[in-house]
Amino acid sequence: MYVILPDEQTQVAFGKALGLALKGRGQVHLEGELGAGKTTLTRGVLRAYGHEGAVKSPTYTLVEPYELGDVHIQHFDLYRLGDPEELEFMGARDLLGDDQLSLIEWPSRGAGWLPTPDLNVKLEVQDTGRSAWLEANTDWGRLVLTQLANWAVNRDFSTTP
Repeated sequence: MYVILPDEQTQVAFGKALGLALKGRGQVHLEGELGAGKTTLTRGVLRAYGHEGAVKSPTYTLVEPYELGDVHIQHFDLYRLGDPEELEFMGARDLLGDDQLSLIEWPSRGAGWLPTPDLNVKLEVQDTGRSAWLEANTDWGRLVLTQLANWAVNRDFSTTP
């Protein structure tokens, strides 16, 4: 699935739609250069579950947990990860459970250790906005993309699904 996100507001709205489609579970790998909008998209996903506060990339702590009602979201930023084995030492395996949603920035830094994601999202800068290419790797990921595609046909992402 390929989506053009012309501005930050639309990117956050698309993130919210993605969050709703994920229903609080799954593994999502967020790829893109610095400034591509990975954390902005994450902010939108968190909005789907009622989070209205600031969302910062956990560059130094590696993971920021969010408990939003019954939904548990782990926001990882692996940019400063020295070795994928560090994830084992920090107990990340427990944070990647099927009963929660994991959003992982810079997943290539955890290559060989991270499980196969349900979705890969690659973000790129396009003029003043962004583009997003989403690829499903699992049955759950394919269901999420189907839901997103149904929303995209009926409205643009500047409005909430």
